[in-house]
Amino acid sequence: MVKLVIFDLDGTLVNSIWDLADATNKALTEYGFPVHGVDEYYYFVGDGMLKLIERALPESNRDEETLKSVHKRFTELYAECYLNKTTAYDGMPELVAELKKRGIKTAVASNKNDDFTSKIIGKLFKKGSFDVTMGKRDGVAAKPSPEIVFNILKKLEEKPEDAVMVGDTNIDVSTGKNAGLRSVGCLWGFREINELREAGADFIVSNPREILELIDGGKL
Repeated sequence: MVKLVIFDLDGTLVNSIWDLADATNKALTEYGFPVHGVDEYYYFVGDGMLKLIERALPESNRDEETLKSVHKRFTELYAECYLNKTTAYDGMPELVAELKKRGIKTAVASNKNDDFTSKIIGKLFKKGSFDVTMGKRDGVAAKPSPEIVFNILKKLEEKPEDAVMVGDTNIDVSTGKNAGLRSVGCLWGFREINELREAGADFIVSNPREILELIDGGKL
């Protein structure tokens, strides 16, 4: 049976798309750039905040100076609104609580800035819900690099074969595979089933309860 479940944050544990879109669009507006509909942001996110801003900027304005400046302003704006509309997905707090009850370790591995990752988890989940929470940190490669997963495994003294990666994008599935973990793709997040299938997800679930069913059925 699985001993450790590692969750992605945005699109897996929490729906943060509206706050990310609001902060980005405000930053873009301040700099005189076109804004985007929320649906577009489902494909802008996933690779970290800097990449989000790069994708949101017009192609002709993605020079280093502009990117750095808009990203800085976005970070300031996001700090003011990151919990305005962001909520935990239905069933996720209960799933995490049940895993902990069963003695299964839990962790968060996100490409979101580490500070925001910790704050969001601290606000939307009960204290002690996760054994380790890791967001994007300087000097650590972003997912799909397996580095963040390796750091979690080392900290919790678990082996890849005893862990599973849960996420909503091909980035998460690839991260799990790169680290030697099985992967579970989530359909309630930001991407569609074809992306998860093409990435090679070992399992695809449509609601959090199905993860427990996979465990109970001996598949995880």
